Amino acid sequence: MTRVDERARGRPTRVATRRRRVRRTARQEIADLYEEHVWSVYGFFGYRVGTRADAEDLTQLTFERALRSWGRFDPSRANARTWLMSIAGNLLIDHYRRDRTSSREPIEDHFSRRELVTEDREVGLSPDLAAALEQLGDRERELIALRFGGELTGPEIAELTGLSLANVQQILSRSLRKIRAQLDGDRRARG
Repeated sequence: MTRVDERARGRPTRVATRRRRVRRTARQEIADLYEEHVWSVYGFFGYRVGTRADAEDLTQLTFERALRSWGRFDPSRANARTWLMSIAGNLLIDHYRRDRTSSREPIEDHFSRRELVTEDREVGLSPDLAAALEQLGDRERELIALRFGGELTGPEIAELTGLSLANVQQILSRSLRKIRAQLDGDRRARG
């Protein structure tokens, strides 16, 4: 055995050291990403799923998938928040499919906002807001969830959905007017 071989046996190779450093760096970057965007991802799911537990589980899965996919993230194609929300959107679709196949209910039933109303006043949407959101179409609810639950900007939503910025702004504006009209009508009816 040569002197070089003897030294190499006791030390990790440069490649192994580099791989550990890259994994450690990726974990730290995902941890930073988590700290910065966890509430946006959770808020997005909070607008779209029926329970707090589902929102928490889907948020966790989003960051797990992000960690596994970090090597494929390309900052020249999208910023990190948009990339995360894209992962979240795909997980939401998977969640609806899984729910639909396990319960044999039509997917439209999963878009209902009634299931977001909970006994716990700190969790979910108010009954009035849930009813107002129920009056919106699927695309309108999706954009509302991205904007107010996911805290994405208009340009980020446009990039994520493939819609033009003007279209995103118009849909959001119309949707908010519909929600406001519904909430005002509910208040007048009670008052």
